[in-house]
Amino acid sequence: MTRLNVLSGVFLLCLFSLTLSAQPTALPAPRVSPQALVSQTIGLTEITVNYSRPAVRDRQVWGALVPYGQVWRTGANENTTISFSHPVSIAGKTVPAGTYGLHSIPTEGDWTVVISNNPNLWGSFRYDQSEDLMRFTVKPQAHAFQEYLVIGFPEITDNSATLQVAWADLAFSFPISIDVHEAVVERYRQEIRGVHGFFAASLATAARYCATNNTHTEQGIAWIDQALGNQPTFANYSVKARLLENKGDAMAAQKLIDAHLGEATEAEVNAYGYQLLGQGKKGEAIAIFKRNVKNFPKSWNTYDSLGEALQASGDTKQAISNYRKALDMVADPTQKTRINQILDQLNKG
Repeated sequence: MTRLNVLSGVFLLCLFSLTLSAQPTALPAPRVSPQALVSQTIGLTEITVNYSRPAVRDRQVWGALVPYGQVWRTGANENTTISFSHPVSIAGKTVPAGTYGLHSIPTEGDWTVVISNNPNLWGSFRYDQSEDLMRFTVKPQAHAFQEYLVIGFPEITDNSATLQVAWADLAFSFPISIDVHEAVVERYRQEIRGVHGFFAASLATAARYCATNNTHTEQGIAWIDQALGNQPTFANYSVKARLLENKGDAMAAQKLIDAHLGEATEAEVNAYGYQLLGQGKKGEAIAIFKRNVKNFPKSWNTYDSLGEALQASGDTKQAISNYRKALDMVADPTQKTRINQILDQLNKG
């Protein structure tokens, strides 16, 4: 055999070996219990549940297919997992951000829900109680028949979500609470450590959140001071003034406003007026809007805003007068329609 034939044989053998080792994995096939993913965002906190949906298929579920007194994966296939992008509170205990296994222990009475630090099990077969983060009890309720298990969030508020697990003729649920302000401010802290920390607008947005929601005041002052270093605008000074007021230093807040109100643009004064109106300071808001009318008498928007403040204060006659002035000046047909509708309501009232 020539050297060339030997080399050719070696090459073919290697090629055959590579072909065998490169065989594809098994083709995907539909699961009997299809996978599902459900998410709910509260504030900036995202709650995500990853689970598989078994079907009843004319079987006895509770106490049979799902035995009483045994840990159940709360689904099918891999154990169900629940993830939190920020810390949450469940059953009075803080659950750190992360992904957890969600198991349950059905009984003929109350059930036990298990949040496990191990989210990577197949079913509950190798479940280890020593890995529990927490356990708490729930009371299952009768539920309209559900062929396929479903997990969802039927009720939400500004700072909470109710997670419900429903299958066959039963459902159980439990609330998840979120400290929304803490989660938002922590997110802003992380963002500002990155590229957003170089932009005054981002710093001002974070500070404004603290001011509007009366939370994390010192952090808000630190952010707005950084923003003022690059953008010493009235809008930013007004944010700092509100933070100072929230801190309890109303005198310093007013001093700051008085010192910089003369530098404000029409839009900034208008925004400040609405801020006062939102705080329930109707008299102060009217004074600010009147100042804007005096300084920008050719702007329909100044009369429109003053009309709104007067309407909110109950001065219908003066509100109508200012809305009419705005109507005479505005060119936008959408705004004309809106103001005409307001005038119709005021005249009828």
